[in-house]
Amino acid sequence: MLTRLAALATAALAATAATAHADRVVAIAPLSTLGAEDTSPGTRNLLGEIEAAVAALPATRLVRAAQVTDAIKKAKKPQLRVCEGDAGCLAELQALVGAQIVISGEVGGLGESKVVYLAASENGKELRSTTLAVGGKGDGPTGAAIRLLDPDRYRGTLELAIDVTGATIYVNGTKVAPSAGKLTLPVGTQAIRVTHPEYHDFVRFIEVEFDKTTPVAVDMQQYPIARRDVLGRPINRDRIDYIDPPLWRRWYVVGPAAVGLAIVTAVIVSYATHDFPGGECRKVGGGSC
Repeated sequence: MLTRLAALATAALAATAATAHADRVVAIAPLSTLGAEDTSPGTRNLLGEIEAAVAALPATRLVRAAQVTDAIKKAKKPQLRVCEGDAGCLAELQALVGAQIVISGEVGGLGESKVVYLAASENGKELRSTTLAVGGKGDGPTGAAIRLLDPDRYRGTLELAIDVTGATIYVNGTKVAPSAGKLTLPVGTQAIRVTHPEYHDFVRFIEVEFDKTTPVAVDMQQYPIARRDVLGRPINRDRIDYIDPPLWRRWYVVGPAAVGLAIVTAVIVSYATHDFPGGECRKVGGGSC
Protein backbone atom coordinates (compact mmCIF):
# COMPACT_ATOMS: atom_id res chain seq x y z
CA MET A 1 0.00 0.00 0.00
CA LEU A 2 2.79 2.39 0.94
CA THR A 3 4.60 1.48 -2.23
CA ARG A 4 1.51 2.33 -4.28
CA LEU A 5 1.05 5.68 -2.52
CA ALA A 6 4.70 6.49 -3.09
CA ALA A 7 4.29 5.70 -6.80
CA LEU A 8 1.22 7.95 -7.06
CA ALA A 9 3.04 10.75 -5.27
CA THR A 10 6.01 10.41 -7.62
CA ALA A 11 3.70 10.52 -10.65
CA ALA A 12 1.97 13.65 -9.32
CA LEU A 13 5.30 15.38 -8.75
CA ALA A 14 6.44 14.42 -12.23
CA ALA A 15 3.23 15.84 -13.73
CA THR A 16 3.67 19.08 -11.77
CA ALA A 17 7.27 19.36 -12.89
CA ALA A 18 6.25 18.78 -16.49
CA THR A 19 3.61 21.52 -16.26
CA ALA A 20 6.07 23.94 -14.71
CA HIS A 21 8.64 23.06 -17.36
CA ALA A 22 6.09 23.87 -20.05
CA ASP A 23 5.77 27.43 -18.72
CA ARG A 24 8.14 30.04 -20.13
CA VAL A 25 10.52 31.44 -17.56
CA VAL A 26 10.99 35.20 -17.66
CA ALA A 27 13.63 36.99 -15.58
CA ILE A 28 13.50 40.70 -14.75
CA ALA A 29 16.93 42.29 -14.55
CA PRO A 30 17.45 45.25 -12.19
CA LEU A 31 16.68 48.59 -13.87
CA SER A 32 19.63 50.90 -14.44
CA THR A 33 20.33 54.61 -14.87
CA LEU A 34 23.50 55.97 -16.49
CA GLY A 35 25.29 52.63 -16.21
CA ALA A 36 24.40 51.93 -12.58
CA GLU A 37 21.55 50.10 -10.87
CA ASP A 38 18.65 52.45 -10.08
CA THR A 39 17.38 51.87 -6.54
CA SER A 40 15.27 55.04 -6.17
CA PRO A 41 11.80 54.58 -4.57
CA GLY A 42 9.94 55.47 -7.78
CA THR A 43 11.95 52.99 -9.84
CA ARG A 44 11.50 50.25 -7.23
CA ASN A 45 7.74 50.78 -7.29
CA LEU A 46 7.66 50.69 -11.09
CA LEU A 47 9.78 47.53 -11.09
CA GLY A 48 7.25 45.87 -8.78
CA GLU A 49 4.42 46.83 -11.16
CA ILE A 50 6.30 45.39 -14.13
CA GLU A 51 6.91 42.15 -12.26
CA ALA A 52 3.22 41.87 -11.35
CA ALA A 53 2.20 42.46 -14.96
CA VAL A 54 4.60 39.79 -16.28
CA ALA A 55 3.56 37.27 -13.61
CA ALA A 56 -0.11 37.74 -14.62
CA LEU A 57 0.52 36.59 -18.19
CA PRO A 58 -0.64 33.05 -19.04
CA ALA A 59 1.89 30.21 -18.85
CA THR A 60 4.60 32.49 -17.47
CA ARG A 61 6.90 31.83 -14.51
CA LEU A 62 8.69 34.87 -13.13
CA VAL A 63 12.19 35.29 -11.74
CA ARG A 64 12.03 38.57 -9.84
CA ALA A 65 14.72 41.24 -9.94
CA ALA A 66 15.63 40.53 -6.30
CA GLN A 67 16.19 36.86 -7.14
CA VAL A 68 18.36 37.86 -10.10
CA THR A 69 20.42 40.14 -7.83
CA ASP A 70 20.91 37.31 -5.28
CA ALA A 71 22.03 34.93 -8.04
CA ILE A 72 24.57 37.49 -9.27
CA LYS A 73 25.96 37.93 -5.74
CA LYS A 74 26.26 34.19 -5.17
CA ALA A 75 28.01 33.74 -8.53
CA LYS A 76 30.29 36.72 -7.73
CA LYS A 77 29.68 38.25 -11.12
CA PRO A 78 28.90 41.93 -10.42
CA GLN A 79 29.39 42.75 -14.11
CA LEU A 80 26.01 41.14 -14.77
CA ARG A 81 24.14 43.70 -12.68
CA VAL A 82 24.04 46.18 -15.58
CA CYS A 83 24.27 44.67 -19.07
CA GLU A 84 23.22 47.83 -20.99
CA GLY A 85 22.05 45.75 -23.96
CA ASP A 86 25.27 43.76 -24.32
CA ALA A 87 24.36 40.42 -25.96
CA GLY A 88 27.02 38.38 -24.16
CA CYS A 89 26.08 39.80 -20.76
CA LEU A 90 22.37 39.14 -21.28
CA ALA A 91 22.99 35.58 -22.48
CA GLU A 92 25.16 34.85 -19.44
CA LEU A 93 22.57 36.33 -17.09
CA GLN A 94 19.82 34.25 -18.71
CA ALA A 95 21.83 31.05 -18.20
CA LEU A 96 22.68 31.98 -14.61
CA VAL A 97 19.05 32.24 -13.47
CA GLY A 98 17.72 29.48 -15.74
CA ALA A 99 15.39 31.74 -17.73
CA GLN A 100 14.26 31.63 -21.34
CA ILE A 101 13.72 35.38 -21.69
CA VAL A 102 15.37 38.31 -19.89
CA ILE A 103 13.68 41.71 -19.62
CA SER A 104 16.13 44.53 -18.99
CA GLY A 105 15.51 48.22 -18.74
CA GLU A 106 17.12 51.64 -18.56
CA VAL A 107 15.55 54.68 -16.89
CA GLY A 108 15.90 58.09 -18.52
CA GLY A 109 14.54 61.60 -17.96
CA LEU A 110 14.53 64.08 -15.12
CA GLY A 111 12.39 64.37 -11.99
CA GLU A 112 8.94 62.89 -12.37
CA SER A 113 9.17 62.91 -16.17
CA LYS A 114 10.90 59.57 -16.52
CA VAL A 115 10.67 56.99 -19.25
CA VAL A 116 11.85 53.40 -19.03
CA TYR A 117 13.22 51.71 -22.13
CA LEU A 118 12.44 47.97 -21.84
CA ALA A 119 13.75 45.15 -24.01
CA ALA A 120 13.05 41.42 -24.03
CA SER A 121 15.96 39.24 -25.18
CA GLU A 122 16.56 35.55 -25.73
CA ASN A 123 20.11 34.15 -25.83
CA GLY A 124 21.37 37.71 -26.04
CA LYS A 125 19.25 38.59 -29.09
CA GLU A 126 16.65 41.32 -28.67
CA LEU A 127 13.15 40.08 -29.47
CA ARG A 128 11.07 43.22 -28.90
CA SER A 129 11.37 46.57 -27.15
CA THR A 130 9.03 49.24 -25.84
CA THR A 131 8.93 52.32 -23.64
CA LEU A 132 7.04 52.84 -20.41
CA ALA A 133 6.27 56.24 -18.90
CA VAL A 134 6.70 56.59 -15.14
CA GLY A 135 3.58 57.87 -13.40
CA GLY A 136 0.82 55.75 -14.93
CA LYS A 137 0.68 57.45 -18.33
CA GLY A 138 0.14 55.46 -21.51
CA ASP A 139 -0.65 51.76 -21.49
CA GLY A 140 1.06 51.13 -18.15
CA PRO A 141 3.06 48.06 -17.09
CA THR A 142 0.34 45.66 -18.29
CA GLY A 143 0.48 47.03 -21.83
CA ALA A 144 4.29 46.99 -21.77
CA ALA A 145 4.39 43.35 -20.63
CA ILE A 146 1.97 42.29 -23.36
CA ARG A 147 3.90 44.23 -26.02
CA LEU A 148 7.12 42.47 -25.02
CA LEU A 149 5.86 38.92 -24.44
CA ASP A 150 2.43 38.53 -26.11
CA PRO A 151 2.37 41.09 -28.97
CA ASP A 152 -0.61 39.37 -30.66
CA ARG A 153 -2.74 40.39 -27.67
CA TYR A 154 -1.71 44.04 -27.90
CA ARG A 155 -4.99 45.12 -29.50
CA GLY A 156 -7.97 47.41 -29.11
CA THR A 157 -11.51 47.63 -30.52
CA LEU A 158 -13.31 49.98 -32.90
CA GLU A 159 -17.11 50.04 -32.68
CA LEU A 160 -18.53 51.34 -35.96
CA ALA A 161 -22.02 52.87 -36.01
CA ILE A 162 -22.93 52.87 -39.74
CA ASP A 163 -26.15 54.71 -40.67
CA VAL A 164 -26.84 52.67 -43.86
CA THR A 165 -27.24 48.97 -44.55
CA GLY A 166 -25.23 46.98 -47.06
CA ALA A 167 -22.00 48.93 -46.63
CA THR A 168 -18.58 47.31 -47.13
CA ILE A 169 -15.73 47.88 -44.68
CA TYR A 170 -12.02 47.96 -45.51
CA VAL A 171 -9.21 48.09 -42.93
CA ASN A 172 -5.85 49.13 -44.35
CA GLY A 173 -7.11 48.11 -47.79
CA THR A 174 -8.33 44.67 -46.73
CA LYS A 175 -12.04 43.86 -46.94
CA VAL A 176 -13.68 42.64 -43.73
CA ALA A 177 -17.08 41.15 -43.04
CA PRO A 178 -19.82 43.54 -44.30
CA SER A 179 -21.82 43.10 -41.10
CA ALA A 180 -18.87 43.77 -38.80
CA GLY A 181 -19.82 46.29 -36.15
CA LYS A 182 -16.87 45.74 -33.83
CA LEU A 183 -13.34 45.40 -35.14
CA THR A 184 -10.53 44.13 -32.91
CA LEU A 185 -7.31 45.55 -34.35
CA PRO A 186 -3.65 46.05 -33.42
CA VAL A 187 -2.88 49.15 -31.40
CA GLY A 188 -1.91 52.13 -33.53
CA THR A 189 -3.25 54.13 -36.47
CA GLN A 190 -5.59 52.17 -38.76
CA ALA A 191 -7.04 53.27 -42.12
CA ILE A 192 -10.81 52.67 -42.18
CA ARG A 193 -12.88 52.93 -45.39
CA VAL A 194 -16.63 52.29 -45.61
CA THR A 195 -18.15 52.10 -49.11
CA HIS A 196 -21.65 51.85 -50.58
CA PRO A 197 -22.71 52.21 -54.27
CA GLU A 198 -25.16 55.01 -53.45
CA TYR A 199 -22.99 56.97 -50.99
CA HIS A 200 -19.68 58.78 -50.87
CA ASP A 201 -16.87 56.76 -49.27
CA PHE A 202 -16.23 57.29 -45.57
CA VAL A 203 -12.43 57.38 -45.05
CA ARG A 204 -10.72 58.01 -41.71
CA PHE A 205 -7.40 57.31 -39.99
CA ILE A 206 -8.34 56.21 -36.48
CA GLU A 207 -6.10 55.56 -33.48
CA VAL A 208 -6.72 52.19 -31.81
CA GLU A 209 -5.92 52.21 -28.08
CA PHE A 210 -4.84 49.22 -26.04
CA ASP A 211 -7.62 47.30 -24.30
CA LYS A 212 -10.17 50.05 -25.07
CA THR A 213 -13.28 50.31 -27.26
CA THR A 214 -13.37 53.43 -29.44
CA PRO A 215 -16.79 54.42 -30.88
CA VAL A 216 -16.78 55.66 -34.49
CA ALA A 217 -19.85 57.36 -36.01
CA VAL A 218 -19.93 56.55 -39.75
CA ASP A 219 -22.16 59.17 -41.41
CA MET A 220 -22.54 58.30 -45.09
CA GLN A 221 -23.34 61.13 -47.53
CA GLN A 222 -25.66 60.10 -50.39
CA TYR A 223 -24.89 61.01 -54.01
CA PRO A 224 -27.22 63.68 -55.58
CA ILE A 225 -28.44 61.02 -58.06
CA ALA A 226 -28.52 57.53 -56.66
CA ARG A 227 -27.36 54.65 -58.82
CA ARG A 228 -30.80 53.05 -58.77
CA ASP A 229 -32.34 56.25 -60.22
CA VAL A 230 -30.21 56.24 -63.40
CA LEU A 231 -30.14 52.55 -64.26
CA GLY A 232 -31.91 51.96 -67.59
CA ARG A 233 -32.29 55.66 -68.41
CA PRO A 234 -30.28 57.61 -71.07
CA ILE A 235 -27.37 59.56 -69.65
CA ASN A 236 -25.68 62.43 -71.47
CA ARG A 237 -21.92 61.74 -71.43
CA ASP A 238 -21.09 65.42 -71.24
CA ARG A 239 -23.27 66.29 -68.27
CA ILE A 240 -24.81 63.84 -65.84
CA ASP A 241 -27.63 66.22 -64.98
CA TYR A 242 -29.12 65.92 -68.51
CA ILE A 243 -31.01 62.71 -68.00
CA ASP A 244 -33.41 63.64 -70.90
CA PRO A 245 -32.15 65.36 -74.13
CA PRO A 246 -32.96 69.10 -74.43
CA LEU A 247 -36.00 70.26 -76.45
CA TRP A 248 -34.03 71.29 -79.53
CA ARG A 249 -32.55 67.78 -79.85
CA ARG A 250 -35.82 65.85 -79.72
CA TRP A 251 -37.05 64.12 -82.91
CA TYR A 252 -40.41 65.86 -83.15
CA VAL A 253 -38.63 69.23 -83.23
CA VAL A 254 -35.59 68.37 -85.35
CA GLY A 255 -37.65 66.54 -88.08
CA PRO A 256 -40.00 69.38 -89.11
CA ALA A 257 -37.21 71.90 -88.87
CA ALA A 258 -35.10 69.91 -91.34
CA VAL A 259 -38.02 69.65 -93.82
CA GLY A 260 -38.65 73.40 -93.63
CA LEU A 261 -34.99 74.14 -94.22
CA ALA A 262 -34.97 71.93 -97.34
CA ILE A 263 -38.01 73.78 -98.80
CA VAL A 264 -36.46 77.22 -98.26
CA THR A 265 -33.21 76.06 -99.89
CA ALA A 266 -35.07 74.78 -102.97
CA VAL A 267 -36.95 78.09 -103.42
CA ILE A 268 -33.75 80.09 -103.25
CA VAL A 269 -31.99 77.89 -105.83
CA SER A 270 -35.02 78.08 -108.20
CA TYR A 271 -35.17 81.86 -108.01
CA ALA A 272 -31.47 82.22 -108.64
CA THR A 273 -31.61 80.30 -111.97
CA HIS A 274 -35.04 81.49 -113.33
CA ASP A 275 -35.35 82.93 -116.89
CA PHE A 276 -37.21 86.23 -116.66
CA PRO A 277 -39.49 87.69 -119.49
CA GLY A 278 -37.72 89.45 -122.39
CA GLY A 279 -35.13 86.74 -122.77
CA GLU A 280 -32.95 88.02 -120.01
CA CYS A 281 -31.42 85.75 -117.53
CA ARG A 282 -30.22 87.35 -114.36
CA LYS A 283 -28.30 85.94 -111.50
CA VAL A 284 -28.84 86.88 -108.01
CA GLY A 285 -26.44 89.72 -107.22
CA GLY A 286 -26.31 91.05 -110.80
CA GLY A 287 -24.66 89.98 -114.03
CA SER A 288 -25.94 88.02 -116.97
CA CYS A 289 -26.20 84.27 -117.51
